[in-house]
Amino acid sequence: CKFSVVTSKVSTGSYKRQVYEVPSGKQLVDQAVIDRITWATWTSVLGDEVIGIWSRHAEKADVNCACVSHSGINLVTGDDFGMVKLFDFPCPEKFVRTCFCMVTTSTVDIRILSCFSGRHVMEIFSSPNL
Repeated sequence: CKFSVVTSKVSTGSYKRQVYEVPSGKQLVDQAVIDRITWATWTSVLGDEVIGIWSRHAEKADVNCACVSHSGINLVTGDDFGMVKLFDFPCPEKFVRTCFCMVTTSTVDIRILSCFSGRHVMEIFSSPNL
């Protein structure tokens, strides 16, 4: 697989999605260029592709993590209420119903979503003290 530009996407504390070239660190701001990027992984809760993960009454900080399956067709999220939700990906429509929802005992963080094959979601780590 050959990449002409290797990029990294980050989400800021002000809930903005920023994209950078790697290793130069130059920020990409041309939306047309960003829209043409095919991401190898997706762990962001921000972007037009994941608008549907936010429930009608959710605040921005409520959804802590997201991970798209390697096949690129499913998205799993974790939130402050201990909910692990499975969505179709992308989910660009607001207030999408989840395909599956599971309740854990504590806040769910990105570390639990690192092993998502598209068929299994494994809880690796969750802690009430995040």
